[in-house]
Amino acid sequence: MAEITLPTEILLDIVTPDRLVAHDEVTAVTIPGKDGYLGILPGHAPLLTELGPGELVYTSGGAQHSMAVYWGFAEVLGDCVIVLAQTCERAEEIDVERAEKAKARAEERLKRLDDPAIDRERARESLTRAMARLEAAHKRPDPE
Repeated sequence: MAEITLPTEILLDIVTPDRLVAHDEVTAVTIPGKDGYLGILPGHAPLLTELGPGELVYTSGGAQHSMAVYWGFAEVLGDCVIVLAQTCERAEEIDVERAEKAKARAEERLKRLDDPAIDRERARESLTRAMARLEAAHKRPDPE
């Protein structure tokens, strides 16, 4: 019987409308799907998923990279993962102070239950986005 060998790396492309964020051979990637996180390893079965706001993490060359993504789609094929995100920020690009202020504003809006001028859905989305940015930012690599 022939032995099956799985690939050890998979190509990862992360693209936004503005730029190519990543093009790298990776050993693992974790994607925030709309219904939960997906762990992808080389040889994963093909799939297509909608992205949810969250932290995307991948491992390349023994180093872990973290970024915040916000909505879009991910396609997993036999030899590559393609992420098309509305927005994507690498951990080192995130302004932590700005993200913390956005989180506090969203939380304050959500506390005002009796204010009809508050768009609760928009406030929830802002909170989720700020939390994803903060989660990714806290994993930024140490400056050398």
